[in-house]
Amino acid sequence: MIDLEKILRENPNGVLATRNGDGVATRIFQFLFMEDGNKVYFCTEGDKPVYRQLTANPKVSFCTSAKDWNPVLSLDGRAVFIDDTALKRRALEEYPLIRDIFRTADNPLFKLFYLEVQEIHTFSFAEGAKLSKP
Repeated sequence: MIDLEKILRENPNGVLATRNGDGVATRIFQFLFMEDGNKVYFCTEGDKPVYRQLTANPKVSFCTSAKDWNPVLSLDGRAVFIDDTALKRRALEEYPLIRDIFRTADNPLFKLFYLEVQEIHTFSFAEGAKLSKP
């Protein structure tokens, strides 16, 4: 069994893929924290295209890897937006750059969401490729 949170903490920056109409859009995103074993948290601004894409079609994929590509982790699932002040405060406290952007947890542009992980794809040189469920 992989330690999903450990891999994400060690490699927090990755690529988030969303549906963009009939196409796909990718952009760099940063993992924030995990809750309940399969909720992987991120945030964005409510006036960005990614927010509109995620609310129109919440199916997403997030991929990250170590610098040497060992391991590679890809998470597939559904984006779920929540308005949880305590979790927003946690993000502001743990990430100064987020605090610089949003300032307060009640900023209406501060959109917190989690990826409800449905499939986990991993690759390592020692174990090869694997697919698992959370």
